[in-house]
Parts: sequence; structure tokens; C-alpha cells
Amino acid sequence: MESGRATSVEITQAYLDRIEAYDQRGPAINSMVWLSPIALSQAAALDQERAESGPRGPMHGIPIILKDNYDTPEMPTTAGTLALASNYAPDDAFQVARLREAGAVILGKANMHELASGITTISSMGGQTRNPYDLTRNPGGSSGGTGAAIAASFAAVGWGSDTCGSIRIPAAQNDLVGLRPTKGLSSIDGIIPLAATQDVGGPLARNVRDLAIALDATVGHDRNDPATDILAGRPVPRFVASLD
Repeated sequence: MESGRATSVEITQAYLDRIEAYDQRGPAINSMVWLSPIALSQAAALDQERAESGPRGPMHGIPIILKDNYDTPEMPTTAGTLALASNYAPDDAFQVARLREAGAVILGKANMHELASGITTISSMGGQTRNPYDLTRNPGGSSGGTGAAIAASFAAVGWGSDTCGSIRIPAAQNDLVGLRPTKGLSSIDGIIPLAATQDVGGPLARNVRDLAIALDATVGHDRNDPATDILAGRPVPRFVASLD
């Protein structure tokens, strides 16, 4: 996009085409449960903004995927259970709001182990997600839909949540980089938890630099999450700056 070789709309459509070809048809990885009805219009608005005033930063126009326990008003937030199939949040989770502010395009939501209570990513909402490297195996969990989707190149980066391995296990099983952030580094407001005192939200990516860029977009103090008070009045860390 920076060089003008592609637009956010073109990249977003390419990912949507890839999801159609490989997630529900073809090998049927079955990683996605929702696709955003406003993804392409978001991408178009961000393309126009880039042309008029330049990019907001490195996330500008980049399509991303969320685990299905992050609140968004345009898609249900089910945490993998049919009991929440009609659960529409009134606003974005804190991290989602930060991502939109950074210019990210929310492409859709990925399947997860139901209510984050397992590590094989099977749910009443989305069924069984398959590992894109071996369709006879599972992708880990509970953020296995995100892990499978990023491994299958359905988006540039994805978000999971982690109580005791739910980001790290899918990262390991799908050949990705995953990070469980320090508790309080990023808010969990608007993320359906397994254990609120332990849960964190964080990114999965195909390389360390992409992960650091993604993490930088979401860290910060949130008055709705007391755990983030450790950042109150302090400079927000920047992880890309620490890379070699």
C-alpha cells in the first residue's frame, strides 16, 4: 500500500476470496465463524484517508481477524457457544477500538474452543476447526481458529486470548509467533473471559515484527480494567523499537 501497488480494498477482497476458497470449500479448514459486513467499506474509507492525509501508522488498512470472544457491534460475540448466537455488543472491546484507531480493518471472527474451556477448538457455534498443515489434526486452542486462519493466510495478523496457553498452544501447533502479554499491559474490557483474573488478549502472527506492530497498537491504560493501572501515568511501551 505504501508503494501504491495495492489498496486496502484489494487486499481485503483477496483475503475474503481466500477464505471462501479454503475455509468453507476446498480443504474446509473451518476457522472462521463470522465475516464483517463492513470490512470492505472500512477498507475503502481507509484508502481514501491514506490518499488525502497519509497513513495513521503501520496498521493502516491492514486486515485482521479476532477470536470470537472480542466484542464488536457489527458481528455477534459468541465465545463459541450457541447460547450467545444473538449476542451483539453495543460497542467495541478496548483492544478492538485501539485497532480501529490504528487503522486496522476487522475482517471477521474466528472459531474458538467453546467458552475457552479446551485446547482443540471445537464449539457448538463453529464446529471443529482443522489444522491447515494437516487436516486430520486440530489447531490447538482455545484460540485455534485464529491460529489456523493466520497460518492459512486469511489475514495479516489475528487476536486470541490466553488463560493458561490459549495463544501459545495454537501458535506452536500452527507454526506462528504468539505472545501472552503481561497482565495489565492491554485491557481485557470487552473480551468474554475464562478467568478474568488471569486472562489476557494478544496477537498471533507469522513473524516477530508483525506481532510487535500489532501489540504496539493495543497496549495502554484503560479505566475500565484496573489491571492496566500499572500503566497509568507511565509512557506506553513500544515493542517494535526493541527489535534488532
